[in-house]
Amino acid sequence: MEIRYASNPNDVKNYTTDRIRADFLIQGLFQENEIKAVYSHVDRIITGSACPTEKPLKLEAGDELRADYFLQRREMGIINIGPKGTVMVDGVDYELDTKFGIYIGMGSKEIIFKSADPKKPAKFYFNSTPAHKTYPIAVINPDTCFKAELGTKEEANERTLRRFIHPDEVQSCQLVMGFTQLKPGSVWNTMPCHTHDRRMEVYMYFDMTEDSVVFHYMGEPTETRHIVMRNEEAVISPSWSIHSGGGTRNYTFIWGMAGENQVFDDMDAVSIKEIR
Repeated sequence: MEIRYASNPNDVKNYTTDRIRADFLIQGLFQENEIKAVYSHVDRIITGSACPTEKPLKLEAGDELRADYFLQRREMGIINIGPKGTVMVDGVDYELDTKFGIYIGMGSKEIIFKSADPKKPAKFYFNSTPAHKTYPIAVINPDTCFKAELGTKEEANERTLRRFIHPDEVQSCQLVMGFTQLKPGSVWNTMPCHTHDRRMEVYMYFDMTEDSVVFHYMGEPTETRHIVMRNEEAVISPSWSIHSGGGTRNYTFIWGMAGENQVFDDMDAVSIKEIR
């Protein structure tokens, strides 16, 4: 498991492009027959992926967690962005079609990822956070979950937001998770931007063409920086940082939050006039 340490906004102002990418950008997700996990000291969130082909992949705690099993003191949300697959939890199979999700509560001991067709492997993306209570396992259907139509054509940010894990939908201890899909002709997400000092966030961009990129904006509102991101890459956003993006064409991104509360609207808006 890769470890990423927390950062001070006063230090980040002086980072080079390479340093910013090394600290905040997560690359190499969805490698076949591998589970990749990145442990961030920002609210102790773990971001990762599993891409099983000819054999199932079992999620292990590793030495970093000092736990008997991965979810001994944690919860997790998983969204499959690839072809159909199955997440086995303590011997029970949960089938996830494309863009379906699952919440798994604290205490589940055995997590195994499987693809329905090894030649067309599933792509499981997950966020995991510390937990203090067990909540029930729930499979989330993107067609029946909460969704909202946001933005306008004029502002090039028409998008559909789907909320998977949230107190009003699927209960968790602190994890909030879902995804947002931009419509053709729209390229902006979360602009005007905001911060939420009580929660951090991780974005994972996908549904991108090989020759497209997203310029992900981060930093304090008056000290912004950017990270050029490509398909199926994730980015860690500390609570003091904005988190928005503009792409060369439309895309989809999974967002996962962890921190002090789960209030979706607990954010501090930033006026376009303030951004530098």
